Amino acid sequence: MIGFDYGNWLMVFLRASALLTVFPLLSARNFPVQLRLALGMLLAALVSPTLPPAHLGALSLTGLVGRMAGEVLAGLALGFASRIVFYALDMAGALIANEMGLNLPAGVNPFADAQNVAPGLILYYLAAMIFLSLDLHHWLLLGFQRSYTVLPVGGAGMSEALVVDLIRRTNETFGLAIRLAAPFIGVSFIVTTVFSVLGRAVSQMNVFSEMFAIRTLAGLTVFGLSCQLLAQHIMNYLRRLPEDVLSVAQLLGAR
Repeated sequence: MIGFDYGNWLMVFLRASALLTVFPLLSARNFPVQLRLALGMLLAALVSPTLPPAHLGALSLTGLVGRMAGEVLAGLALGFASRIVFYALDMAGALIANEMGLNLPAGVNPFADAQNVAPGLILYYLAAMIFLSLDLHHWLLLGFQRSYTVLPVGGAGMSEALVVDLIRRTNETFGLAIRLAAPFIGVSFIVTTVFSVLGRAVSQMNVFSEMFAIRTLAGLTVFGLSCQLLAQHIMNYLRRLPEDVLSVAQLLGAR
């Protein structure tokens, strides 16, 4: 290909491969690594011709390694910004399972490469269906291409604003998990309070065994009634992902 810059292709491939390593759904264990690498190569082939020449030949070996490491860092940071909602869902599922008494039977989540409890699996599958039905994987890849307008090749670097933003996003992960699990925490608190009073009034009652079944039944009822609300709440956060990716890219390029 005439005029093809292999230096640009390599830099874009490194950023794209690092992004796909933690990208939602595409980073799953059952997603072939060869296909992920092929997708990274395809992204690099499509994006690199739109960029100015990288001029890697003028760099020393140390400078080349540093630029490559910067592109990998940029890809991982962009991937973290796109994956943070799914981390919150894992945490919310663990909280819900603890309140419903379903935290013992853990199942394998093929998308997260880890074991998850039943509520966490349901939330993860729900988010995955919303993610794909809204074509957000296409929008995120478009956001990756547009990231080069605010974060050119070799422009990645750590800054105080980036660290503060990453801490804020991590804090939002805990906040989102608490908000999703709040109805179940409230129902569990009410059930526990009622059975505490009944245990005082009827000393012969086995409060623990009776409360366990009622708490699970109440939690499943609330889960079924609030499923649409949970989906809407998850959708609102998922729609922000392309803008979040560009925001992190802009902070990576600010020094």
